[in-house]
Amino acid sequence: MSLTESFMARRRGAVRAMAILALAAAPALAGWSAARAAAPADAAGQLRAFVKDVRSASGSFTQVTTGAQGAGGGQQQAGSFAFQRPGKFRWAVEQPYEQLVVSDGQQLYQYDPDLAQVSVRAAEAAIGNAPAQVLFGSGSIDASFKLEPLSARDDLAWLRAVPLTSEAGFSHMDIGFADGLPMRIELLDAFGQTTRIEFTTILPNPDLPAGAFEFAPPPGTDVVRM
Repeated sequence: MSLTESFMARRRGAVRAMAILALAAAPALAGWSAARAAAPADAAGQLRAFVKDVRSASGSFTQVTTGAQGAGGGQQQAGSFAFQRPGKFRWAVEQPYEQLVVSDGQQLYQYDPDLAQVSVRAAEAAIGNAPAQVLFGSGSIDASFKLEPLSARDDLAWLRAVPLTSEAGFSHMDIGFADGLPMRIELLDAFGQTTRIEFTTILPNPDLPAGAFEFAPPPGTDVVRM
């Protein structure tokens, strides 16, 4: 395999991990502060309160994907995100190279600017039992996932979301909560890879700009409809 082929293989792997996660989306802030003060101690209760009370959010994240049993430490990525229920979200990797997944609630776009390619699919079918449904969706979590309590660690309350169908593309997703907000995600995909995401800032129920979840392919972009 040439150096170029090796680089492109790593790129495809990183894009796949991000797509798995992204396919993985108001009260006033004063009201949310009160809700945080009364947040349930258990992770499942915090997740249900988050889905109920947080209608939109924005923030930043870092993520890294490793192979089976932690082999082959992956390259760290960093970026920003935003979501608005039901089903609208924007997940943008900004470093070390740009990748973008956007859902406007109708269509989901996965854009690679370096490859000048975007894939387009129906958002409802893509998000149904994907990880994004757990945090960004608005339907019944229990209809798509089994929630299992985990032991607390790293000052976080943890739960495991296990998809009820084998078509989800991942084995399970562990979510760590603090003060009613998700702070860390550890996702094991169908390839035995683990993607770990740290949310460095989360702003609940912000005023998001108009067009935050719109996407228009730049001229010359290869559009692949799936």
